[in-house]
Amino acid sequence: MSVTEIRAEVFTTLPDALHISGRPSDWVDANKPGGEVPSFLEGPSFDRDGNLFCVDIPWGRIFKITPAGDWSVAADYDGWPNGLRVLPDGSIQIADYKRGIVVLDPETGATRDRFGSARSEGFKGCNDLFFGADGTLYFTDQGTTGLHDPTGRVYRVRPDGNEVLERLIANGPSPNGLVTSLEDKVLYVAMTRAAAVWRVPLYPEGPNKVGLFARLPAGVIGPDGMALDERGNLYVCHASRGRVYAFDEHGEEVLTVDCRHIGRTTTNLAFGGENNSELFITVSDAGVIARAKMPVPGRLMYSHTG
Repeated sequence: MSVTEIRAEVFTTLPDALHISGRPSDWVDANKPGGEVPSFLEGPSFDRDGNLFCVDIPWGRIFKITPAGDWSVAADYDGWPNGLRVLPDGSIQIADYKRGIVVLDPETGATRDRFGSARSEGFKGCNDLFFGADGTLYFTDQGTTGLHDPTGRVYRVRPDGNEVLERLIANGPSPNGLVTSLEDKVLYVAMTRAAAVWRVPLYPEGPNKVGLFARLPAGVIGPDGMALDERGNLYVCHASRGRVYAFDEHGEEVLTVDCRHIGRTTTNLAFGGENNSELFITVSDAGVIARAKMPVPGRLMYSHTG
């Protein structure tokens, strides 16, 4: 099968006025020791008006980017925001490495914790989250897990108001991005340190027959954020190879998006733009939102329904 190759372009770059330097950051000390990190973008998600929200992990900021590419700070709080999703009511939920699952009011910038622990046990470090069509919340608890310590977790919270955490996976080697299949019957989870995507069949009683869906090239890091198009093709960011890899429902690679001329740290992505057929990618080492026209529109997310 031939693989389509698409070259991304720069949509917008974080303005210099929003760069941060000369301030201490525990995140920078732990993840980029000795480095100067003016920003680290992640977690893109669109609202109903076409505004793109994304996070700045080390500095606890949430950015709002207009369709014209203009930036503003929607929130600035004490946390390490990572994954982000906009919900139908316009509120935002965040997977925060320090705090757990956080709810943000984008109008006021106020935050509150939804989940700060699992039955009084602290999280390892939450990374990303996704909402099924019925409002079921799925999120990853990655921490510093990997091949040396395959104890990363994946949780499910049903939309019944009981706020019960169900642990679906407890042996993940660095669970990161996640997304459900078109019918919400399967959960795909990027296992960063294993350079793989797991396929997790979902049942009311829990997962069963969890398997390997796709292998990605190894590298300094590995697969990160993910998204689906309306045909069920899975798009996976590789956080050190500067590319997005797309796989069909059988795990065959069908497409790549090349961002290497912009940067190599392609961390996460979201469909948006005209007819929801453009892919917007956070290229974190460049402080850039890249954009690429896709042959198939993206699956409309939970944030666009209801």
